Amino acid sequence: QVQLVESGGGLVQPGGSLRLSCAASGTLFTMGWYRQAPGKQRELVAICGSGVTTNYADSVKGRFTISGDNAKNTVYLQMDSLKPEDTAVYYCYGWRYRAYWGQGTQVTVSS
Repeated sequence: QVQLVESGGGLVQPGGSLRLSCAASGTLFTMGWYRQAPGKQRELVAICGSGVTTNYADSVKGRFTISGDNAKNTVYLQMDSLKPEDTAVYYCYGWRYRAYWGQGTQVTVSS
């Protein structure tokens, strides 16, 4: 059983930046981020890891950057030029023979 613990969410003005972190209690093959806005389905934001090509949702390409620290079993999501439509609960995702999810962290982009 692997635990995922997210941090870094919060309130930011449009055009601002936030950095999300997700620490895993064990090694995972793939890690990434999903988000779910009110009334919408959960969607992939970014993903990386062994055996997968780093990939981003079209809506965040050029603004968000995913990176990982294998030694720390941690994945980061640097979010720049944030827009109100980025407002959502962001979930850390991991995979090693099964999917693992974090508890979610709220990101609110508003003036």
